[in-house]
Amino acid sequence: MRKLLIIFLAVFIVSCEDFQELNTNVKSPTEVPGATLFSNAQKNLADQIASINVNINNFNLWAQYITETTYTDESNFNIVNRAVPDNAWSVFYKDVLTDLAEAERILAAEEFVTADDIAAQKNRIAIIDILRTYTYYRMVSLWGDIPYTEALNIDNLLPKYDDALTIYQSLLSNLDADIAALNTGAGSFSGGSDIIYDGNVGAWKKFANSLKVKIAITLADVPSEANAVKTAIEDAVASGVFTSNADNALFTYLDASPNTNPLWVSLVASGRSDYVATNTLGDIMNTLNDPRRPFYYKDLDTNGDVIGGVYGASNAYPNFSHLSGLLEDPTFPATLLDYSEVEFYLAEAVERGYNVGGTAEDHYNNAITASIEYWGGSAADATAYLAQPEVAYTTATGTWQEKIGTQAWIAFFNRGFEGWTEYRRLDYPNLPMPVDAVTDSYAVRYTYPINEQTLNGANYTSAASAVGGDKLTTKLFWDVN
Repeated sequence: MRKLLIIFLAVFIVSCEDFQELNTNVKSPTEVPGATLFSNAQKNLADQIASINVNINNFNLWAQYITETTYTDESNFNIVNRAVPDNAWSVFYKDVLTDLAEAERILAAEEFVTADDIAAQKNRIAIIDILRTYTYYRMVSLWGDIPYTEALNIDNLLPKYDDALTIYQSLLSNLDADIAALNTGAGSFSGGSDIIYDGNVGAWKKFANSLKVKIAITLADVPSEANAVKTAIEDAVASGVFTSNADNALFTYLDASPNTNPLWVSLVASGRSDYVATNTLGDIMNTLNDPRRPFYYKDLDTNGDVIGGVYGASNAYPNFSHLSGLLEDPTFPATLLDYSEVEFYLAEAVERGYNVGGTAEDHYNNAITASIEYWGGSAADATAYLAQPEVAYTTATGTWQEKIGTQAWIAFFNRGFEGWTEYRRLDYPNLPMPVDAVTDSYAVRYTYPINEQTLNGANYTSAASAVGGDKLTTKLFWDVN
C-alpha cells in the first residue's frame, strides 16, 4: 500500500507540473503585469493632476480658482512648510515615471509571432511613451531643468539635470516617433488596463498630436524656436488633433475608495471646509454673465452671481460660494487634455501666422463653446455668451493675448496648472498678488525639492544657477513677456 501511495504521489506531482506548464504563457511574463503598471501610472498621474491637496498640488490656488479659509500658507506661496515640491517630485518620478518605465520593460520583453500581436505590442510601447512625454512636459514646465537623460537609473543616485529647452526638443522628437509608430489598424491595451482611452489607438494618436501642439506653443515666444514651433504645430494639425469634446483625454474615477476622484476626498470625505471661490474669477464671470457659474460653484447669490473671497486672505467658509456639486462627485473625471484647450492654442497659432486653417475667431468661438457644453451648458448658452461685446473676439478689450488668455483661463477652471501656465505664458488675466505673499512678485515655478538640495547637492546647485536661481519668482526661459 505504501509503495502504491508513493507511486500515486509521484504521478500526481508530475501531472501537476505538466498542467502548470500547459497553463503558463511562456511568451508573456506574468510576475509583474506590464498592463497593470500602466494602469497604475495613469491613476497616479491623474490623482496628481486632479488633487487639490495642498501637500502636492497648489495650482487651483495659484490660478486663483479657489482660495483657502483658515490655513492660507499655500495661497500666499509658502510651499516649504509642507514640503510640497518634494511630494510632487516623488509622485512624478516614483509613482508615474517609474511605473511607466517598468511597464515598458515588461511589455517590450514579450515575444510574439503573429503580425497582429507584434503590431499591438508596438502600439502599447508608443502609448506608454506618449504618457511619459506628457508627464515630463508637466515637470519641465513646473521646475525648468530637471533630471531627464539620467533619471530613473537605480545605479545612478545622483542624476544630472538636463537643460529645459533640450528636454522640450526631445519631447517633441519623441512624439514624432510615437505618432509614426502608432498603427490605428492594430490593437493595443485591452481588458480595461487603459483607463483613459480603453486601448483606442486612433484616440491616442489624436492625443499625441494635440500634446505636440501644447508643448510647441509653450515655446512660441522663444526666438530660436520660432520655425520649429510653427512646423511642429502645422504638422500636428495636418496629422489630426482633437476635433470635439468626444476626443477629450479623461481619467474617470469610480464611486468607492480608493478609486474616487481626489477632489471628493478633499471636499466631502475629509469633512473639512478649506476652500471658497475667489473674487478674482467670480467677479469676471459675474461681469460677463458667464453661464458656467452654477457648474463651477454652488451657493451663489440670489442673482446667480459668485460670491468670492479675497485671494490669500483668511475667508470665513459660510460667507462665500464653494466648489460645485459636480466636483463633489467621486466619479468626476480628471482632464489631461481637452478639445477646448487645443482650440485656444489654434486661435493663438493663427494670430502668430501659422497655417492651421480657420480664423482666430473661429477657434476662439469653438474653444468657448466646447467649454460651456462640457460643463453642462447648451449651445444656446454659448451663442448668447459669445454675442456679448465684452466676449466677442472682434470687440472684446485688448490684444489677442488678453482675449485668448483670459477666456482660456476661465475655461481651464479646475485645471489649475493649465490656468496658471496660461497666465505665465500670455500674462493674462492680471492675477492680483496674495494679501500675505511670501514673495515680492507672483510665483511662476516650484522650487526644487529640499531632498535634492541635501542629497544631490552638486547637480542641484548647477541646475539652480542654470535656471537663474532656485526661486518661486524665477521665470522659466519661455516666459519672456
